Amino acid sequence: MDLQTATDQLRAKVGEDCGLGAVLKFDCGADGVVVVDATQVPNVLSNDADRVADCTVALGVETLGELLSGELEPTTGFMMGKFKVSGDMSVALKLQRIV
Repeated sequence: MDLQTATDQLRAKVGEDCGLGAVLKFDCGADGVVVVDATQVPNVLSNDADRVADCTVALGVETLGELLSGELEPTTGFMMGKFKVSGDMSVALKLQRIV
């Protein structure tokens, strides 16, 4: 999966209002970032690496694809070390609302 495909799938899952109420950044390293700004309705998605986020999830684009497809549950992925979370952990706990 590439970053554009992940962004498109995430946009479809987030919709108008995912109820997150925060800015969440998926940082895929050299592949880029996907930022979900759920502080406003409609929610806004971008690939702006400079955007400040309440919570950042660092993961590979393949792992992001697994999360979006349902192959990987967020809690399981975190416990297995497939991604790292920094910032507001309460936002990360709401990740299941999105993926």
